Order: sequence, then C-alpha cells, then structure tokens
Amino acid sequence: MSTLREYLAQKRLAWLSKQDTIATADVITPTAKVSAEGRSGVRRIRIRDHQVLSDSGQDYAGYDLGPSSPELQLGVLGSCVTHIFLIQAAAADLVLDSVEVEVTATIDPKAGTPGFEDVPPSPQNISYTVQIGSPATDEEIDALFAAVERACPILNLLTNPQTITATVVRVPAQSEESAR
Repeated sequence: MSTLREYLAQKRLAWLSKQDTIATADVITPTAKVSAEGRSGVRRIRIRDHQVLSDSGQDYAGYDLGPSSPELQLGVLGSCVTHIFLIQAAAADLVLDSVEVEVTATIDPKAGTPGFEDVPPSPQNISYTVQIGSPATDEEIDALFAAVERACPILNLLTNPQTITATVVRVPAQSEESAR
C-alpha cells in the first residue's frame, strides 16, 4: 500500500523539476465554463476535461444532485490548502503521514431580505482546521503552516481584495417550441 510519505517523495521530485522551469514559465489562464441544465437547473461546471455538478436543495427548487456554490467554494479552499501543505512539505523535505482540512462558514438565509439588507449573502466567518500527522517538530509544523498561508492561491484570493470584471452578452432567444 502506498503511503503519504511515498507520495511526498514523488511530489518532491516533481517540485524540484518544476523549479528548473519556473523562471521561464508562461502565465496560465485557467478557464471554467458553467451552464444551467434544462428541467433541473443543475449547474454543470466544465474545467479542462472534468465536470462537476452544482445544485441546490429542494428549498431552492433543486434536486440536491451536487453541492451548492458556497459549499463548493469551501471545498475548493480546503482542497487548495491541503495541496499547498503537500507542496510545501515536499519542498521542505518534511515527512507527513496525514493531512486533513475541514472548512466551515456561516450563511444567513435572511441576507438581503427586508430588515436584513446589510447582511451579506456570501459565506461569513470562514475558518479551517488542519489535522496533521507527522514526526516533525512543532517548529517545523509552524514554519510549514506559515509557508502554506503565504503560498495558497485560493486562501489569498479570498483574503485579499480582487478585481472581477463581468460582461453580459445577449444571444438569440429560443422559440417557444424549441425550448420544450
């Protein structure tokens, strides 16, 4: 059976190899396309050759076929923090036996309704807890954690103000018959 220690050895080799090319690497442009499916309203997220479904619970006319967008965002944060722990541990040649990240937040369903106009609709009070199994010292784990918080792209995306631009493009509407 393969262990996290064995994987981190592979990760370290990949990280070392990447260091040789990083200075000349081109900027990348990740893309995600999302479409709403007819009849169900399920959001199909397409990223490279992968698909993820996002849905709502029945209280928003959903079918609960996948996590909601706010739940996905928490999962994305947890996934990124976990991955950066692995990268930073590999870079430092630090042994980890296990890494588990739990992300929580609160959402007030009254947000934006009369009397609650100032309550934000976004997840609030986001926090995460990392459980690490490792023979490393407390000082090494503290240094690892600091490196993760500096390097984690999604953590930094959420904690630092961002500029997001948007465009709406009109496309021809479907006729009543073709929409059925």
